[in-house]
Amino acid sequence: MVILRAGLCPGLTAEMIQLLKANSIATVVDLVSSDLEEVARKCSLSYKALVAVRRVLLAQFSAFPVNGADLYEELKSSTAILSTGSRSLDRLLDSGLYTGEVTELTGAPGSGKTQVCLSIAMSTSHDLKQNVLYVDSTGGFTASRLLQLAQTRTGDEEEQVEALQRIQVARVFDVYKMLDVLQELRCSVSQQVLSSLGPVKVLVVDSVSAVICPLLGGRQAEGLALMMQLARELKTLARELSMAVVVTNHVTRDGSSGHLKPALGRSWSFVPSTRVLLESREGTWGKASTRRIASLTKSSRQPTGIEVELDIGSCGVLEESPAASGEGC
Repeated sequence: MVILRAGLCPGLTAEMIQLLKANSIATVVDLVSSDLEEVARKCSLSYKALVAVRRVLLAQFSAFPVNGADLYEELKSSTAILSTGSRSLDRLLDSGLYTGEVTELTGAPGSGKTQVCLSIAMSTSHDLKQNVLYVDSTGGFTASRLLQLAQTRTGDEEEQVEALQRIQVARVFDVYKMLDVLQELRCSVSQQVLSSLGPVKVLVVDSVSAVICPLLGGRQAEGLALMMQLARELKTLARELSMAVVVTNHVTRDGSSGHLKPALGRSWSFVPSTRVLLESREGTWGKASTRRIASLTKSSRQPTGIEVELDIGSCGVLEESPAASGEGC
Protein backbone atom coordinates (compact mmCIF):
# COMPACT_ATOMS: atom_id res chain seq x y z
CA MET A 1 0.00 0.00 0.00
CA VAL A 2 1.57 3.29 -1.17
CA ILE A 3 0.76 6.41 0.83
CA LEU A 4 -0.05 9.56 -1.15
CA ARG A 5 2.73 12.12 -0.72
CA ALA A 6 3.98 15.23 -2.45
CA GLY A 7 6.28 14.44 -5.35
CA LEU A 8 4.92 10.94 -5.87
CA CYS A 9 3.85 11.99 -9.34
CA PRO A 10 3.46 15.25 -11.33
CA GLY A 11 0.38 17.22 -10.33
CA LEU A 12 0.02 15.63 -6.90
CA THR A 13 0.57 18.64 -4.67
CA ALA A 14 0.69 18.88 -0.88
CA GLU A 15 -2.54 20.92 -0.94
CA MET A 16 -4.31 18.25 -3.00
CA ILE A 17 -3.10 15.51 -0.66
CA GLN A 18 -4.36 17.41 2.38
CA LEU A 19 -7.83 17.77 0.83
CA LEU A 20 -7.91 14.11 -0.20
CA LYS A 21 -6.86 12.87 3.25
CA ALA A 22 -9.57 15.02 4.84
CA ASN A 23 -12.00 12.88 2.84
CA SER A 24 -10.41 9.52 3.80
CA ILE A 25 -8.34 9.11 0.63
CA ALA A 26 -4.81 8.45 1.89
CA THR A 27 -3.32 5.84 -0.47
CA VAL A 28 -2.85 5.27 -4.19
CA VAL A 29 -5.44 2.46 -4.06
CA ASP A 30 -7.95 4.78 -2.37
CA LEU A 31 -7.58 7.35 -5.14
CA VAL A 32 -7.55 5.14 -8.24
CA SER A 33 -10.55 3.15 -7.01
CA SER A 34 -12.66 6.21 -6.14
CA ASP A 35 -15.38 7.90 -8.17
CA LEU A 36 -13.37 10.93 -9.30
CA GLU A 37 -16.43 13.06 -10.04
CA GLU A 38 -17.60 12.62 -6.46
CA VAL A 39 -14.06 13.19 -5.13
CA ALA A 40 -13.76 16.40 -7.16
CA ARG A 41 -17.06 17.65 -5.75
CA LYS A 42 -16.33 16.74 -2.11
CA CYS A 43 -12.76 18.05 -2.14
CA SER A 44 -13.36 21.08 -4.37
CA LEU A 45 -10.68 19.87 -6.75
CA SER A 46 -10.40 19.92 -10.53
CA TYR A 47 -11.84 16.75 -12.06
CA LYS A 48 -9.41 17.10 -14.98
CA ALA A 49 -6.44 17.32 -12.59
CA LEU A 50 -7.60 14.24 -10.68
CA VAL A 51 -7.96 12.23 -13.91
CA ALA A 52 -4.43 13.24 -14.94
CA VAL A 53 -3.00 12.22 -11.54
CA ARG A 54 -4.82 8.89 -11.60
CA ARG A 55 -3.55 8.12 -15.10
CA VAL A 56 0.06 8.68 -14.01
CA LEU A 57 -0.39 6.64 -10.80
CA LEU A 58 -1.85 3.73 -12.73
CA ALA A 59 1.10 3.80 -15.11
CA GLN A 60 3.57 3.87 -12.22
CA PHE A 61 2.03 1.29 -9.90
CA SER A 62 0.04 -1.13 -12.08
CA ALA A 63 1.48 -4.62 -12.45
CA PHE A 64 2.86 -5.64 -15.84
CA PRO A 65 3.72 -9.26 -16.76
CA VAL A 66 7.40 -10.20 -17.06
CA ASN A 67 9.03 -13.51 -17.95
CA GLY A 68 11.28 -15.62 -15.76
CA ALA A 69 14.45 -14.79 -17.70
CA ASP A 70 13.94 -11.05 -17.17
CA LEU A 71 13.29 -11.60 -13.47
CA TYR A 72 16.47 -13.65 -13.13
CA GLU A 73 18.59 -11.00 -14.87
CA GLU A 74 17.09 -8.30 -12.65
CA LEU A 75 17.85 -10.41 -9.57
CA LYS A 76 21.49 -10.90 -10.59
CA SER A 77 22.00 -7.18 -11.16
CA SER A 78 20.24 -6.00 -8.00
CA THR A 79 21.21 -8.58 -5.35
CA ALA A 80 24.31 -8.19 -3.20
CA ILE A 81 25.47 -10.26 -0.22
CA LEU A 82 26.78 -8.25 2.74
CA SER A 83 28.88 -9.75 5.51
CA THR A 84 27.55 -9.46 9.07
CA GLY A 85 31.08 -9.23 10.45
CA SER A 86 30.92 -12.75 11.92
CA ARG A 87 32.13 -15.71 9.86
CA SER A 88 29.91 -18.16 11.75
CA LEU A 89 26.79 -16.00 11.35
CA ASP A 90 27.61 -15.49 7.66
CA ARG A 91 27.75 -19.28 7.20
CA LEU A 92 24.40 -19.62 8.91
CA LEU A 93 22.91 -17.03 6.50
CA ASP A 94 24.50 -18.64 3.42
CA SER A 95 27.29 -16.03 3.08
CA GLY A 96 25.61 -13.04 4.75
CA LEU A 97 22.72 -10.59 4.45
CA TYR A 98 20.98 -10.47 1.08
CA THR A 99 19.80 -7.16 -0.34
CA GLY A 100 16.14 -7.15 -1.35
CA GLU A 101 15.20 -9.31 1.65
CA VAL A 102 14.14 -8.92 5.27
CA THR A 103 16.20 -10.87 7.83
CA GLU A 104 14.71 -11.24 11.31
CA LEU A 105 16.60 -11.81 14.57
CA THR A 106 14.36 -13.22 17.31
CA GLY A 107 15.16 -13.89 20.92
CA ALA A 108 14.39 -13.22 24.56
CA PRO A 109 15.70 -10.13 26.37
CA GLY A 110 19.44 -10.46 26.89
CA SER A 111 19.92 -12.93 24.02
CA GLY A 112 22.12 -10.48 22.10
CA LYS A 113 19.77 -9.09 19.42
CA THR A 114 20.85 -5.48 19.85
CA GLN A 115 24.52 -6.45 20.10
CA VAL A 116 24.29 -8.33 16.80
CA CYS A 117 22.48 -5.38 15.18
CA LEU A 118 25.18 -2.95 16.33
CA SER A 119 27.90 -5.25 15.06
CA ILE A 120 26.15 -5.57 11.68
CA ALA A 121 25.86 -1.78 11.46
CA MET A 122 29.55 -1.24 12.20
CA SER A 123 30.67 -4.05 9.90
CA THR A 124 28.63 -2.55 7.05
CA SER A 125 29.91 0.96 7.76
CA HIS A 126 33.59 0.32 8.46
CA ASP A 127 34.42 -2.88 6.57
CA LEU A 128 32.13 -2.46 3.55
CA LYS A 129 32.10 1.39 3.46
CA GLN A 130 28.29 1.34 3.05
CA ASN A 131 25.66 3.50 4.76
CA VAL A 132 23.28 2.28 7.46
CA LEU A 133 20.01 3.59 8.85
CA TYR A 134 19.52 2.31 12.41
CA VAL A 135 15.95 2.69 13.74
CA ASP A 136 15.94 2.28 17.52
CA SER A 137 12.56 1.75 19.20
CA THR A 138 13.78 0.24 22.48
CA GLY A 139 16.37 2.74 23.68
CA GLY A 140 19.01 0.01 23.40
CA PHE A 141 21.23 1.96 20.99
CA THR A 142 24.18 3.74 22.62
CA ALA A 143 26.79 5.85 20.86
CA SER A 144 29.49 4.71 23.30
CA ARG A 145 28.92 1.06 22.36
CA LEU A 146 29.14 1.95 18.68
CA LEU A 147 32.39 3.83 19.29
CA GLN A 148 33.80 0.78 21.09
CA LEU A 149 32.94 -1.32 18.05
CA ALA A 150 34.74 1.14 15.80
CA GLN A 151 37.79 1.10 18.08
CA THR A 152 38.01 -2.69 17.89
CA ARG A 153 38.39 -2.40 14.11
CA THR A 154 40.84 0.47 13.84
CA GLY A 155 42.99 2.70 16.04
CA ASP A 156 42.85 5.50 13.49
CA GLU A 157 40.51 8.18 14.91
CA GLU A 158 39.76 9.56 11.44
CA GLU A 159 38.61 6.12 10.26
CA GLN A 160 36.48 5.78 13.41
CA VAL A 161 34.77 9.11 12.71
CA GLU A 162 34.12 8.19 9.08
CA ALA A 163 32.59 4.85 10.12
CA LEU A 164 30.33 6.54 12.68
CA GLN A 165 29.21 9.14 10.14
CA ARG A 166 27.97 6.41 7.80
CA ILE A 167 25.47 5.24 10.45
CA GLN A 168 22.33 7.38 10.71
CA VAL A 169 20.20 6.82 13.82
CA ALA A 170 16.47 7.45 14.20
CA ARG A 171 14.88 7.04 17.64
CA VAL A 172 11.19 6.14 17.47
CA PHE A 173 8.88 4.93 20.21
CA ASP A 174 5.61 4.28 18.37
CA VAL A 175 4.64 2.70 15.08
CA TYR A 176 3.42 6.00 13.59
CA LYS A 177 6.84 7.62 13.92
CA MET A 178 8.49 4.46 12.59
CA LEU A 179 6.29 4.53 9.49
CA ASP A 180 7.13 8.22 9.01
CA VAL A 181 10.86 7.47 9.11
CA LEU A 182 10.56 4.61 6.60
CA GLN A 183 8.34 6.59 4.24
CA GLU A 184 10.73 9.55 4.38
CA LEU A 185 13.56 7.19 3.43
CA ARG A 186 11.67 5.89 0.40
CA CYS A 187 10.51 9.39 -0.56
CA SER A 188 14.05 10.78 -0.42
CA VAL A 189 15.24 8.11 -2.83
CA SER A 190 12.30 8.50 -5.22
CA GLN A 191 12.96 12.25 -5.34
CA GLN A 192 16.73 11.63 -5.58
CA VAL A 193 17.25 13.62 -2.39
CA LEU A 194 20.11 11.64 -0.88
CA SER A 195 22.56 12.55 1.84
CA SER A 196 26.08 13.51 0.84
CA LEU A 197 27.16 10.05 2.00
CA GLY A 198 25.08 8.26 -0.63
CA PRO A 199 22.25 5.70 -0.46
CA VAL A 200 21.49 3.50 2.54
CA LYS A 201 22.52 -0.15 1.99
CA VAL A 202 21.40 -1.67 5.30
CA LEU A 203 18.31 -0.79 7.32
CA VAL A 204 18.24 -2.03 10.93
CA VAL A 205 14.98 -1.89 12.92
CA ASP A 206 15.42 -2.76 16.61
CA SER A 207 12.67 -3.68 17.26
CA VAL A 208 9.38 -4.15 15.37
CA SER A 209 7.60 -5.93 18.22
CA ALA A 210 8.28 -3.05 20.64
CA VAL A 211 6.00 -0.74 18.66
CA ILE A 212 3.44 -3.31 17.45
CA CYS A 213 2.76 -5.45 20.55
CA PRO A 214 1.19 -2.58 22.57
CA LEU A 215 -1.43 -2.19 19.78
CA LEU A 216 -2.47 -5.85 19.69
CA GLY A 217 -4.54 -5.67 22.86
CA GLY A 218 -7.80 -3.76 23.01
CA ARG A 219 -7.43 -2.16 19.57
CA GLN A 220 -6.42 -5.36 17.83
CA ALA A 221 -7.99 -4.53 14.44
CA GLU A 222 -6.12 -1.25 14.23
CA GLY A 223 -2.94 -2.90 15.46
CA LEU A 224 -3.10 -5.61 12.79
CA ALA A 225 -3.67 -3.01 10.09
CA LEU A 226 -0.65 -1.00 11.23
CA MET A 227 1.45 -4.15 11.45
CA MET A 228 0.59 -5.04 7.86
CA GLN A 229 1.38 -1.49 6.73
CA LEU A 230 4.78 -1.72 8.45
CA ALA A 231 5.39 -5.12 6.84
CA ARG A 232 4.63 -3.77 3.36
CA GLU A 233 6.88 -0.76 3.91
CA LEU A 234 9.84 -2.89 5.00
CA LYS A 235 9.49 -5.37 2.13
CA THR A 236 9.05 -2.56 -0.40
CA LEU A 237 12.16 -0.76 0.86
CA ALA A 238 14.20 -3.95 0.65
CA ARG A 239 13.03 -4.78 -2.85
CA GLU A 240 12.78 -1.38 -4.53
CA LEU A 241 15.89 0.19 -2.99
CA SER A 242 18.02 -3.01 -3.09
CA MET A 243 18.88 -2.80 0.59
CA ALA A 244 19.28 -5.46 3.25
CA VAL A 245 16.69 -5.03 6.00
CA VAL A 246 17.38 -6.47 9.47
CA VAL A 247 14.65 -6.43 12.12
CA THR A 248 14.45 -7.78 15.65
CA ASN A 249 11.46 -9.45 17.25
CA HIS A 250 10.69 -10.72 20.75
CA VAL A 251 9.73 -14.31 21.50
CA THR A 252 6.92 -15.94 23.47
CA ARG A 253 6.38 -19.52 24.64
CA ASP A 254 4.05 -21.83 22.80
CA GLY A 255 1.20 -22.78 25.10
CA SER A 256 1.18 -26.46 24.09
CA SER A 257 4.85 -27.30 23.57
CA GLY A 258 6.52 -24.62 25.67
CA HIS A 259 8.99 -23.91 22.85
CA LEU A 260 10.06 -20.37 22.02
CA LYS A 261 8.28 -18.81 19.06
CA PRO A 262 8.49 -15.33 17.51
CA ALA A 263 6.03 -12.69 18.67
CA LEU A 264 3.49 -11.02 16.34
CA GLY A 265 2.03 -14.35 15.21
CA ARG A 266 1.35 -15.92 11.84
CA SER A 267 0.33 -12.66 10.17
CA TRP A 268 3.90 -11.43 10.51
CA SER A 269 5.60 -14.72 9.66
CA PHE A 270 5.55 -14.08 5.89
CA VAL A 271 7.58 -10.86 6.23
CA PRO A 272 11.13 -12.16 6.85
CA SER A 273 12.75 -14.29 4.17
CA THR A 274 15.22 -15.51 6.78
CA ARG A 275 14.66 -15.88 10.53
CA VAL A 276 17.33 -16.53 13.17
CA LEU A 277 16.68 -17.39 16.82
CA LEU A 278 19.27 -16.13 19.31
CA GLU A 279 19.50 -17.91 22.65
CA SER A 280 21.66 -17.74 25.77
CA ARG A 281 22.70 -21.15 27.06
CA GLU A 282 24.72 -22.03 30.12
CA GLY A 283 28.29 -23.17 29.42
CA THR A 284 29.08 -26.87 29.57
CA TRP A 285 32.14 -28.93 30.46
CA GLY A 286 33.15 -26.60 33.26
CA LYS A 287 32.59 -23.38 31.33
CA ALA A 288 31.14 -20.69 33.56
CA SER A 289 30.33 -18.23 30.78
CA THR A 290 27.05 -18.09 28.91
CA ARG A 291 27.07 -19.36 25.32
CA ARG A 292 25.23 -17.45 22.60
CA ILE A 293 23.62 -19.77 20.06
CA ALA A 294 22.16 -18.68 16.72
CA SER A 295 19.68 -21.12 15.13
CA LEU A 296 18.24 -20.89 11.64
CA THR A 297 14.45 -21.26 11.88
CA LYS A 298 13.40 -20.02 8.43
CA SER A 299 15.32 -19.86 5.15
CA SER A 300 14.77 -20.36 1.43
CA ARG A 301 18.42 -21.33 0.90
CA GLN A 302 19.57 -23.33 3.92
CA PRO A 303 18.06 -26.27 5.84
CA THR A 304 16.49 -25.05 9.06
CA GLY A 305 17.76 -26.24 12.40
CA ILE A 306 21.40 -25.35 11.75
CA GLU A 307 23.10 -23.84 14.81
CA VAL A 308 26.30 -21.85 15.30
CA GLU A 309 27.87 -20.37 18.40
CA LEU A 310 28.53 -16.63 18.55
CA ASP A 311 31.14 -15.15 20.84
CA ILE A 312 29.84 -11.70 21.80
CA GLY A 313 32.64 -9.85 23.55
CA SER A 314 32.34 -7.23 26.26
CA CYS A 315 32.08 -4.50 23.63
CA GLY A 316 29.32 -6.30 21.77
CA VAL A 317 31.61 -7.27 18.91
CA LEU A 318 30.96 -10.62 17.26
CA GLU A 319 34.07 -12.76 17.41
CA GLU A 320 34.70 -16.16 15.88
CA SER A 321 34.01 -18.78 18.49
CA PRO A 322 36.22 -21.91 18.54
CA ALA A 323 33.08 -24.04 18.90
CA ALA A 324 31.57 -22.48 15.79
CA SER A 325 34.31 -23.77 13.52
CA GLY A 326 33.06 -27.31 13.95
CA GLU A 327 29.47 -26.54 12.97
CA GLY A 328 28.40 -27.81 9.61
CA CYS A 329 26.38 -25.35 7.55
